[in-house]
Amino acid sequence: MSLMVKKSVASLSGETEGAGTHALKRVLGRMDLILLGIGAVIGAGIFVLTGQTAGANAGPAIVLSMLLAGLVSALAGLCYAEFAAAVPVSGSAYTYAYATLGELVAWIIGWDLVLEYALSASTVAVSWSGHLTSLLRDLGIPFPAAFSGAPGTLVPVPGGDPVTAVLNVPAILIVIAITALLTVGVRESASMNAVMVAIKVVVITIIVIGGVWFIVPENYTPFIPPNTGTFGEFGVSGILRGAAVIFFAYIGFDAVSTAAQEARDPQRDMPVGILGSLAICTLLYMLVSGVMVGLIAYESLRNSPAPMIVALNGAIARTTGGFGGGLLTVMKGLVEVGALAGLTSVMMVQMMAQSRIFYTMSGDGLMPRWARALHPRWKTPHISTLLTGVGVAIAAGLTPVTVLGHLVSIGTLFAFVVVSAGVLVLRYTAPDLPRPFKVPLMPYLPIASILVCLLLMVSLPWETWERLLIWMGIGMVFYALYGYRKSVLRQAMRRTAVSG
Repeated sequence: MSLMVKKSVASLSGETEGAGTHALKRVLGRMDLILLGIGAVIGAGIFVLTGQTAGANAGPAIVLSMLLAGLVSALAGLCYAEFAAAVPVSGSAYTYAYATLGELVAWIIGWDLVLEYALSASTVAVSWSGHLTSLLRDLGIPFPAAFSGAPGTLVPVPGGDPVTAVLNVPAILIVIAITALLTVGVRESASMNAVMVAIKVVVITIIVIGGVWFIVPENYTPFIPPNTGTFGEFGVSGILRGAAVIFFAYIGFDAVSTAAQEARDPQRDMPVGILGSLAICTLLYMLVSGVMVGLIAYESLRNSPAPMIVALNGAIARTTGGFGGGLLTVMKGLVEVGALAGLTSVMMVQMMAQSRIFYTMSGDGLMPRWARALHPRWKTPHISTLLTGVGVAIAAGLTPVTVLGHLVSIGTLFAFVVVSAGVLVLRYTAPDLPRPFKVPLMPYLPIASILVCLLLMVSLPWETWERLLIWMGIGMVFYALYGYRKSVLRQAMRRTAVSG
């Protein structure tokens, strides 16, 4: 039978309504969804990748990279919003692909989302570890450097030689804690996320307003540093590479769509949650990155696990005590607190999204049945949540942050391409489908989204493409040995063929 067999939108809606004991609880309102998006977006991108990307790729023009990434995200976000309103079920791009492009493409994108969400959470856990050890050091509580990084990586030690790391213990511990919270319930997780979002938005606002007074205008010159002769290292290609790398930070609105079955009014609230969180976060990203590169020369930010701290330390070094020095010191402490809160909420949302992808794919037979099991009391997919936690903890404890970040970026862009193409297909294959929200300027905006996402994918290093292809190869083997034979839709078609 055809590998491109599709699920109808009517059947997807019917499965949601008739889920019974397997139904997720609808407890999330419009503000919850916006906060989920902000919680996922504002994290490693704003506290870590902005500085690293400025130092390695774009220089002060990181602001333009942020704007470009935000605009591309907006194009994809419009497509996600139409899908989420028309097909309000869990599964995000995986479900949308199943309804428009067929089972094989759905499996490919579902497997890609495993890469996107799980490794995103792992990347953030590594960053969380770096900020925690920095905060403990400032408080006079040194953490063993050998247990604060991926095996084989060099961890800098103030006043001493770098130490070769053995395991990133803080990253593993925070993943375990979040896994426990997600297992207890989505309402509790959403409440915790709201608190974390409030903390980091307040901190970011203080940094932007306070940091403006310490900007050195010369740090913006040249605004677009000349290219080094290598694609992606400054110049226009550096802005492009910077946008592709920083795309890692914009996958929060994607995670919002995975909570469609837990939204009280998904047709109305999903577009607001997706587009609202994206607009707020893009503005904050541009403001923060602009202040960061104004505080210190962009070269100093390269390869730093906590570039905002580096920028503030540079400003403190220029300030001789007084009110200014005290304000900067307070801001530095707030950055650590805000970073920990921000990174915690990002991990929470990404790990929740990953478990919902497993939950949905299991319902289709493409993943083992245990991934769809719900806890009898908390009504959360506890087994898939625990599996996600184990995978994220292993990756966070053993893998360097740069490798993880590039893989997440290319996985995200690939998902955006599929969703944008799916909107085009569904407009022509199901023109009468009720659409509470529609992408404007059809078909031009979805086509533009596809082309720009592909352009950013091409700008990523070949090593990242190799890792993506290896991951996809593993996924195709799993599908051939398990998913193809266990597919619920395919088994139903076989029964129909036999009875006919």
